[in-house]
Amino acid sequence: MKVYPLESMTIEEAKRLQFRLVDIITKYFKGKEILSLGDLGVVPGFNKPTTTLKVEKVLAEFFNQEAAVLVRGAGTAAIRWGLYSMIKPGDTLLIHDAPIYPTTAVTIESMGLKIIRADFNREEEIKKALDKNKVDGALIQYTRQKIDDSYAMKKVIDMIKKYSNDIPIITDDNYAVMKVRNIGVQCGADISAFSLFKLLGPEGIGCVVGKKEYIEKIIKSNYSGGGQVQGHEAMEVLRGLIYAPVALAIQAEVNNELVERLNRGEIRGVKKAFLANAQSKVLLVELEAPIAREVLKEAEKLGAAPNPVGAESKYEFVPMFYRVSGTFRQADKTLEERMIRINPMRAGADTIIRILREAIEKVV
Repeated sequence: MKVYPLESMTIEEAKRLQFRLVDIITKYFKGKEILSLGDLGVVPGFNKPTTTLKVEKVLAEFFNQEAAVLVRGAGTAAIRWGLYSMIKPGDTLLIHDAPIYPTTAVTIESMGLKIIRADFNREEEIKKALDKNKVDGALIQYTRQKIDDSYAMKKVIDMIKKYSNDIPIITDDNYAVMKVRNIGVQCGADISAFSLFKLLGPEGIGCVVGKKEYIEKIIKSNYSGGGQVQGHEAMEVLRGLIYAPVALAIQAEVNNELVERLNRGEIRGVKKAFLANAQSKVLLVELEAPIAREVLKEAEKLGAAPNPVGAESKYEFVPMFYRVSGTFRQADKTLEERMIRINPMRAGADTIIRILREAIEKVV
């Protein structure tokens, strides 16, 4: 089985990213403001807390973009608002020829968007789709939707923009932010959308960052006071985001160690181990026998988390042993019986090896 996981940042790169974010924060906040929880309500002239506005300016500068906005509804709402800002109901949307992430599919259906599919792994297929169809916008998911996806984000964006710079592009950067060196907008997309809950932030908060014209439309349309992200939530976004890159780089390092050890035959019953973005970058373990469901049950008894909360949220520190993702299962229904995915979260390789070995032994 051939996989093409996204390249993760090293710990040294992640440290530099953390330091850069802190440096930018000090340009917008006074020391006393950092030690407060922020303000509340719709401040006249801003229609949102001043703290939230400052955090949005920090995020825009951090990602080298014109503007950013925090939204309620995590990554799902960020994508929803992003699509709303750049195309109209009934327009045509170019997407990868793969299972659509379920919550994104709801947005596409509710907007009545016409879908044009192209295999983003093959440049000629993208060109053919653009030549044959009137495309109003494009959505590109950064992480993998199929187990053998190999497309490079920048190459796909460049192809679409070279064909027509008038086609707006939104990237779904969930599970990629603070792991890869450049997110979608830094690769040339118009806007990027992602969840901050997946980056050690508060529940239900998402971000859209990119061109000012789209961000301003979101802000104007999301006028209600109840829809605003409050100051204390915005500050929690920053506190989580600061620690995310280094934590995620350590997680990537543990993943690399696990692949090497498992493929050396350290645990009987494991056929193959490899890394893949499904959706987060995780360890996929193929078992010799179709016992995946039973192994997952035993792993939970041994301390492994049986399901995600926000998939790398602040609550998840023990390793997660879980079934392969829904989009992967749609692509190959047999995977559910013979494969599991493991996300180390904050655990070390020895803990994961121990849990996996004991779980397999109990089942066998």
